Amino acid sequence: MPRLPNEVATRPGQATRTVAKRPLIGTRIRERRLLLGCRQIEVAQRAKISAAYLNLIEHNRRPVGEALLGRLAAALEIDAAELASDREESLMSGLREAAALADRQNLPIELDQIAEFAARFPGWASSLSFAVRRADALERRLVALSDRMTRDPYLLTTLHEIQSAVTVVRSTASILAETPDMEQDWRDRFHANLETDSQRLSRTAQSLVTYLDSFEDEAVPMSPQEEVESWVEAGQPEPADGHLASDAARALARSVLAMQEQDRALLSDADLSAAVEAGHGSDPAALAQQIGRPLELVLRRLGNLRPGEWARAGLVICDGSGATLFRHAAPGFPLPRPGEGCALWPLFEALVQPQLPVVRMIETPDGARFMAWAVSERLLPMGFDGPPLSRAQMLILPAPQGENRATLAVGPACRICPRNACPARHEPSILGPA
Repeated sequence: MPRLPNEVATRPGQATRTVAKRPLIGTRIRERRLLLGCRQIEVAQRAKISAAYLNLIEHNRRPVGEALLGRLAAALEIDAAELASDREESLMSGLREAAALADRQNLPIELDQIAEFAARFPGWASSLSFAVRRADALERRLVALSDRMTRDPYLLTTLHEIQSAVTVVRSTASILAETPDMEQDWRDRFHANLETDSQRLSRTAQSLVTYLDSFEDEAVPMSPQEEVESWVEAGQPEPADGHLASDAARALARSVLAMQEQDRALLSDADLSAAVEAGHGSDPAALAQQIGRPLELVLRRLGNLRPGEWARAGLVICDGSGATLFRHAAPGFPLPRPGEGCALWPLFEALVQPQLPVVRMIETPDGARFMAWAVSERLLPMGFDGPPLSRAQMLILPAPQGENRATLAVGPACRICPRNACPARHEPSILGPA
């Protein structure tokens, strides 16, 4: 019997198997995602891959195995066979989507004639299917871009930098043009300033162009740190190199894995899970005392393993400068862009008082409450002859019902925090008052 298209013969006596690798399967995955109005990061998390890897798949730059195809189909609420279907089946799916959109507008559609329409007028059917999908995708894209351009703090800051640089360049040029008899020393100074400001404007403009280029794939992380965070949110799938787009992100991911492996050697998954199951896990300090391990180690292991009642825990680790080493958000506790944070977080309170643990009930601007435990430690990677380095860790968990501890009002980065009366504010907020 002749083989069907896209089937591969196995050893004699075995049935053929279908290979779920189609040249345009990534395009179909992207079309389905846009039709549902889902962001890449949402679908990637459901399919247990990174957003950067899904982006490569959607541009047909990575193959899709059968197991991954099944997870993507479940995430997109569609049959895997339809994602990997032939052209005719894909056309029928497109016409059904067009009919569904028309039905929302109360336009009568002869659903029972779809197959006949596709068979008799395949060109018109393909054009209609493409036009409807394209229009719907563009409409959703317009809404997403409009929302992003009005709320993105990085975009607003960059535009402000460009406006400031243009103003300075224009002012300097006007002074030079309107003062022909200026002394040569002063003229040289103005020329030097003009060159410096022009270079700053050029660099900022290039950064803005690069950032705007990323809008084509809105869920693709904008920096190596964000790539790693997306990989962490996806469950740190192995191998890391297959889910991270940039070399810098892969290097950061290897550092994260090395740190976690070192911690795992000091406190195994089995020992930590057993201690939590034994009822010693509600207080990290008590848990650390019970199992005889340092509190900073226990905080990191709870935030990475998340056993039992810690399944919804988040973890933030920073160095002595406040730079983020690791971030995993707790549900309902959104983290700002890497490199930013609230000065009132217990993480930074612990950083200025090494070895002294900090526990706080914190409250976000939307009223959500969390328990936060933090402690910092001193490291001597260069021995006694070198300077000590600091590392702080903060474990975050949604507060239990009925907890009446005093709360500390915190927020995200100042730029996007509505708490205008905050004593730790260092720059104006682009949002209204809380």
